[in-house]
Amino acid sequence: MSWSKLKQQLESFLSPTLVDRVEYRATSYRYSPDKSGNCYITVDKKNVLNMSDITGSIRWYLTEQEIKNDPDLLIPVSHEEIEAIRKETKGTVPEDRLQVIGRSRKSSGHAKELLSAQAVLSKSNFTVAATTFLSISIEESLESHDILLNILALIDRRVGKKRILNMSEQIKLKHPAVQYFYELRRRTL
Repeated sequence: MSWSKLKQQLESFLSPTLVDRVEYRATSYRYSPDKSGNCYITVDKKNVLNMSDITGSIRWYLTEQEIKNDPDLLIPVSHEEIEAIRKETKGTVPEDRLQVIGRSRKSSGHAKELLSAQAVLSKSNFTVAATTFLSISIEESLESHDILLNILALIDRRVGKKRILNMSEQIKLKHPAVQYFYELRRRTL
C-alpha cells in the first residue's frame, strides 16, 4: 500500500478532537530505493514519536534500573501477590517488607517487558505496524505489547470517552510514549 493511501486511512480513524493536531509524516530518499525512509507522528506540528530517534520529548529507557527508579512509574501489587510472597517466605518476613519484595519482583518483570517493547519499536517499520493496526480489532491493538499499536488505538475515534477513562490504571504500566498519547486523548475529551 502506498504511503499516501495508508496515511489517509490512518487519519480517517483519528478522534475528531485530534484531527488538526495529530499528523502522520514520512520522509523518503529519492536516490536510495533500498532505504524506506522515516515515519513519525507529530502533535501540534512538533515531532513527538520518531521510531529511529530516542532523543525526542518522550522518555526512552536505556536500562532496567532506570525503569525501576522512575518515580512516575507506579506499579501496584495486589493482595494475592503479597499472600504468595508470604507463603513463599513462610511468614518470616515483616509485613512492610512484603510490599517492597512484591514491588521489586513486579518492577523487574515490567522493566523487561518495557525494554523489549521499546527495542521492537525502534526496529519496527511504521508502515507494517500501521497496516497491522488497520487489519486487526481495536481491542487487540489496545491489549498488544506493541507501543505503536497502543498509540494508534488510543487516538482512534472508535475508542470512546468511557473506555479512555476506564483505562487509567492499565496505562500507568505502559511505556511513556503510550502514556503521552493517552494524556493527549484524555485532555481532549
